[in-house]
Amino acid sequence: MNQPLPNSLQAYWMPFTANRQFKAAPRMVVGAKDMHYRTDDGRQLLDGTAGLWCCNAGHARPRIVEAIQKQAAELDYAPAFQMGHPKAFTLAARLARIMPGELNHAFFTNSGSESVETALKIALAYHRIRGEGGRVRLIGREKGYHGTNFGGMSVGGITANRKMFGALVAGVDHLRHTHGDPRNRFVRGLPEHGAEFADDLERLCQLHDPSTIAAVIVEPVQGSAGVIVPPRGYLERLRAICDRHGILLIFDEVITGFGRMGTPFAIDWFGIEPDMVTLAKGITNGVIPMGVVMVKSAIHDAFMQGPPQTIEFFHGYTYSANPMACAAALGTLDTYEEESLLTRGAELADYWADAAHALKGLPHVIDIRTIGLIAAIELEPLPSKPSSRAFEAYLKCFEAGLLVRTTADIVALSPPLIIERRQIDQLFEILTKVLKTIV
Repeated sequence: MNQPLPNSLQAYWMPFTANRQFKAAPRMVVGAKDMHYRTDDGRQLLDGTAGLWCCNAGHARPRIVEAIQKQAAELDYAPAFQMGHPKAFTLAARLARIMPGELNHAFFTNSGSESVETALKIALAYHRIRGEGGRVRLIGREKGYHGTNFGGMSVGGITANRKMFGALVAGVDHLRHTHGDPRNRFVRGLPEHGAEFADDLERLCQLHDPSTIAAVIVEPVQGSAGVIVPPRGYLERLRAICDRHGILLIFDEVITGFGRMGTPFAIDWFGIEPDMVTLAKGITNGVIPMGVVMVKSAIHDAFMQGPPQTIEFFHGYTYSANPMACAAALGTLDTYEEESLLTRGAELADYWADAAHALKGLPHVIDIRTIGLIAAIELEPLPSKPSSRAFEAYLKCFEAGLLVRTTADIVALSPPLIIERRQIDQLFEILTKVLKTIV
């Protein structure tokens, strides 16, 4: 049996990566500080994507580093079932304080994917314990991304993520996506056209019978599909239809949560309160895996019935509310609070949008979308090589000292919230030069 050579890179099967291409020409980072990564050849790489939409406070932040170091020496692990540790309860209370409305209860997970699975299970169980066990259907949206576990893939609507894995979870349907109306191109913030796509939920209610639908899950702003911003009034319509038919509404804020929109959460930006919110990424600044589902009190309280010694919800993870993750999250929340990072994006949003929309007119740029500290530069795809233009831009940006994210032929940007105006200028200067070279 052949064994891989040390340092041949073959042992690691990388996620969402063209493994053979990468290993032929690796792109390695070996350090990070504030707004920059350091590559293995000693270059500084401006982080235009907050790692993977997660390092909202930048890199190697002192509060977070110190919290992790102290926790490792104090309590490295505590059983998650029938046991607790103080930081889990402290973190849950702090999250409840910053969440709007009645989203007062936290169920901890280890990722966005697990948060989605948890929220879907809570929705199904909630209806069952209320005597509406016929509500078993789940509704997602085309182009939606809700992680890579079976439930999340099923309600998700990105074809490439689904096509290799069979029928997935039964009883799932999808709303049509809102992307592609030419009247919405080059719009800052919410586009004016397309709110009527929310009425697709009424069509699905008529198709399936609304009494069979447990929950609808959507991203307030679709991130992984390429920063698809909802039309004005779209989310309001979804909320109203869900209310009319007794359907739970879940917001997936794994990307938009913790300051990305210039508000603490997209809920604050839109002024719409869902029944549950899935969070991850920015909760620990990406340092240690963690996720959480924030749940309305009415949902939580519905489970708190029967004999007090009875387990109310047969679900959880070995690492739910892991002490190290809780310490990292508390250090992250301290950093956000001390530096006002959860609202800093609002101060930079106009400057950011001006810089992004200045790319209009560059070769192959067919759309630009901005909201908060997020931007998407959509490129016209080559008919014979879809996604090749954006990936060429990704590689050239890396060589020029900038990390961007691509999905299909869209360049997505979501920098750490500590970015300065001069760094915004630098980011778009590099991207402008690169886009001028794309064939």
